[in-house]
Amino acid sequence: MNFIVDAQGLGRTFKSGKADVEAVKNVTLQLEPGIIFGFLGPNGAGKTTTLRMLTTLLTPTKGAATIAGYDLANNPEEIRKNIGYVSQKGGCYRSSTARENIVLQGRLYGMSKQVASERAAELIKLLDLESFCDRAVETYSGGQVRRVDIAMGMIHSPSLLFLDEPTTGLDPQSRSYLWRLLKNLKKHENMTIFLTTHYLDEADALCDRIVIMDHGSLVRDGSPAALKREIAGDIITIGFEDKLAQENAVQVLGQNASVKQISTKEDAVVMHVDSGEDALARIVAELHAHNLCFKAVALTRPTLDDVFMHATGHSLREA
Repeated sequence: MNFIVDAQGLGRTFKSGKADVEAVKNVTLQLEPGIIFGFLGPNGAGKTTTLRMLTTLLTPTKGAATIAGYDLANNPEEIRKNIGYVSQKGGCYRSSTARENIVLQGRLYGMSKQVASERAAELIKLLDLESFCDRAVETYSGGQVRRVDIAMGMIHSPSLLFLDEPTTGLDPQSRSYLWRLLKNLKKHENMTIFLTTHYLDEADALCDRIVIMDHGSLVRDGSPAALKREIAGDIITIGFEDKLAQENAVQVLGQNASVKQISTKEDAVVMHVDSGEDALARIVAELHAHNLCFKAVALTRPTLDDVFMHATGHSLREA
């Protein structure tokens, strides 16, 4: 298979005073074309540094990669012609209209004014910008501005579109709307979308495949469904009034035969069990036997946050 991203051992080290800080460690990643790919992890995990290396904005300290068929070290100009990149901060001129911003971006890619205008009209329709595209960007909502940023990143019809935290700061309705548009882009533009995010629901709803990154390293890789299947059984979460009760419960329940894995999360104890209905009764009885009072009980199936905790030992939200 010809991978649209093929990275082998990428790493990036920064100087911090006299010390070297390894922000990204030995990233090896092969990405098939035509999917929405999610790069999931907490802030500071190394996602943006990796993204900046793959988009030629930052030189790797070590490793090699081909992006859209071109070598990262030797053909960065060709890579830039074949990818789109939308940063967290965006790139709109606030005093100009959406149409003017998109056409200007096309001109910067060497398009004639007519071709850029025709492509801008296509994107305005595709991204549902028609009702406001001829007003100044400074009058737009956050979600509308992000859609203009994405249109600018797509003006030259790239085969690979990088989106860095595209929904950060958006309200839930705008996020949901942008999700639908991204799915539509994949379908109609035959485009691979590389998405960084720290939103679990976003990765679950949008992505065909995700990689979880923590402390600069890749720790899990697969479809959301496959990763959740790795955590067998059910999850029992029991909330406690104070830390002492929580700590005592960990000691007691860690010896329970029904509990396969146990951890803490905020004021709760989280346990992975084979059969939640059967295990719950035994766990509650054991807590009563040791006079350990609890305030809440929940029985759930695994989520991506459970996957992250299973892989790293801590919750993504805590991270």
